[in-house]
Amino acid sequence: MTGRSRSAIYFARIPAGLAIILPLVAIGFTIVCTVSVFAAPTQINFQGVNVPAGLSRVGLEHWAADHADEVLCRFNTPNSINVSCGGPGGGPGGPQIQGPVGSPDVPVQSTPAVLRAEAITVADQNYADYSRIFLSPPISLMIKSGLWVELEAAVGFIVGLGLGSLLGQRTVAVVMMIVLEIVLTPIISRAHIAHMINLQRGVVGLAVAHLEPSGLGFVFGGGGGPDGGRGTSLLVPESTGVAVVVIVAWMVGWTALGAWRMVRRDA
Repeated sequence: MTGRSRSAIYFARIPAGLAIILPLVAIGFTIVCTVSVFAAPTQINFQGVNVPAGLSRVGLEHWAADHADEVLCRFNTPNSINVSCGGPGGGPGGPQIQGPVGSPDVPVQSTPAVLRAEAITVADQNYADYSRIFLSPPISLMIKSGLWVELEAAVGFIVGLGLGSLLGQRTVAVVMMIVLEIVLTPIISRAHIAHMINLQRGVVGLAVAHLEPSGLGFVFGGGGGPDGGRGTSLLVPESTGVAVVVIVAWMVGWTALGAWRMVRRDA
């Protein structure tokens, strides 16, 4: 473009590229979220019982009171309740309350009111486990996940733009970005190398992984960690502040390198 500096031309590519990439990512992510919400079943199988999804604590307690037989015979019961069930799903006559654990097994008069009260207690104890199961993602999780995916796309574009400008060609830059993101980053993020721990923390993929919303499955797969099975605890440890600094440094650094190479390149 005549009359414009090469650096200005380079920096103009950043908002132009983001203006194309971010809306496309947003559209694709919105489609996924829409399908996830409207195609999700209305019930979940919780401890062998079909329970409506997305109930509040009070809602689950009300549901449990209306389904006392199933709740008392299949849900995990607190130690203060000793239930005897005649058969699967309560059996003939439904569940019987035996009294506190450790006391003589003298059946308590299992009136409907008693069963409902005990079912509410059982539902309250199990709500923490129930609330972690959902068939369609909560709105807050979809928003956080969408912003995180947009961050991934923005970082990849800005770093790739700088790398492509530095190398002077696209193909090699694309191959190197794929190798970095798909091959090297998962290995570096999970392998705890004592004398290279700070170098590992400087990898942008690890930094972005540490910002992943907690409701998602682990971005690099595997799971099995003490963090609810997600596997993020297996990552090389890094604070949120350090992760943000690493991401900013990568974007600024590669932008500077790309602009420098653009200015110095022969016409």
